[in-house]
Amino acid sequence: MAEDKNPDTEAAAAQPVPSPVPYSIFTRAQKALIVTIISVAATFTAFASNIYFPAIPTIARDLSVTPELLNLTVTSYMIFQGLSPTIWGAIADARGRRFAFICTFLVFLGACIGLAESRHYYQLLILRCLQSSGSASTVALGAGVLGDITTREERGGYMGIFQAGLLVPLAFAPVLGGVFAGTLGWRAIFWFLTIYSGVFLVLLILFLPETLRSLVGNGSLPAKGLAESPMAYMQRRRQEKLAPEAAQAQQESTAPTKKARIDFLGPLRILFGKQAICIILFLSIYYTVWQMTVAAMSTLFEQTYYLTQIQTGLTYIANGVGCILGTLTTGKFLDLEYRRIKAKHTGPANDFPIEYARLRTMWFWAAMQCASVIAFGWTIDKHVHISVPIISTFFTGWAEIAIQAATSTFLVDIFPKQSASATAALNLSRCLMGAGGTAAIIPLANAISVGWSFTLCTAVMIFSLLLLGMQMRYGPRWRAARDNKESEG
Repeated sequence: MAEDKNPDTEAAAAQPVPSPVPYSIFTRAQKALIVTIISVAATFTAFASNIYFPAIPTIARDLSVTPELLNLTVTSYMIFQGLSPTIWGAIADARGRRFAFICTFLVFLGACIGLAESRHYYQLLILRCLQSSGSASTVALGAGVLGDITTREERGGYMGIFQAGLLVPLAFAPVLGGVFAGTLGWRAIFWFLTIYSGVFLVLLILFLPETLRSLVGNGSLPAKGLAESPMAYMQRRRQEKLAPEAAQAQQESTAPTKKARIDFLGPLRILFGKQAICIILFLSIYYTVWQMTVAAMSTLFEQTYYLTQIQTGLTYIANGVGCILGTLTTGKFLDLEYRRIKAKHTGPANDFPIEYARLRTMWFWAAMQCASVIAFGWTIDKHVHISVPIISTFFTGWAEIAIQAATSTFLVDIFPKQSASATAALNLSRCLMGAGGTAAIIPLANAISVGWSFTLCTAVMIFSLLLLGMQMRYGPRWRAARDNKESEG
């Protein structure tokens, strides 16, 4: 006897199963373009900082101030490097990445013009703060864009590329700074940054699309006004003409979310919340010691080895190359580790050990940085051949940036809706601590010697490993408590 067939069941079975909405509609080529743009944007904070270091003795003589007093311009730069992303990050998480990028570059461009025309120390100090306010936020904004367009499985690799672009200036900016200061004069440094930022701002306005998910969803919703780039507008109009029904269906597949409010306290809540404070403080300590090393290099090498400005600039190449190598290798490794651990994970998605997947290699990088820092201090103290402290900066840069890449990826993972604010919280902590460290290192070295100064720094880094241990042990519990509280609220 034939089975009775239900017409409704047959009709339902005949209907095609709707394909899942992709996390992002951007193609691989489009993601590559976006990552290239934000990587170049992120170079400005490192360029403006590191191109300045070899010129410090020259600027001090030209403005008739001591190198210690001029180092305060480095300190003030780092203070605003920490403070400004808390403002721009909050704006970017609510009003759009593109809007925040354009505003910050306008501030940076104006500050560079003013710095090139500075005639007094107070002008230099104030305008360096303004310059930092414009350039420093590009890192937080770029991390926010990465969080918008990438999934966890691919985020580590893209973060590695982003960090590599960010760190290229560490290798070449000091060389350019030394060449400019030794040939055209130190003001040429800021005219170079003016031209560089002006050209890039035009390209950013033309090509960078809006990615904030509360505004454009997975990229299928059209942006409005300044948030829509000319290239995105032309692509949308072309798609609407060629396939109007497909374009409409794509937009309808992504429902717009409620417009977010600007939360200026968001970065502070992340910074002082227990979900991330341990890893943020851990990175901040290692970052501070790295910045103390980099900031002291020009003065220590000039005093100990009697280098010229161009020679001093060349000594920074090893640190920059180490940084680039560190971020490129760490990014791909993070992706491989994530996929490997995810394949073995059999429990609920909420119980995935993200701390273990992202942070477990930190112990190795921490040991490398501790060893290289103490070698740097004592080889300079004992006047060992200059090649030895230079080589040690290669390993310091490699280790520090590997730690930084892993931490940045981890923060974007656990704060996906506040990725720019989370990175801003990290910047606030590390830059404020770095500012204090760079201001203290030369007086400390003069007081207790270079070797013992960096030995003290190494001891602090070793002690801070307790923070890493606490994050890995208690982090999952703290995240679960936060998620439960948010779901109940």
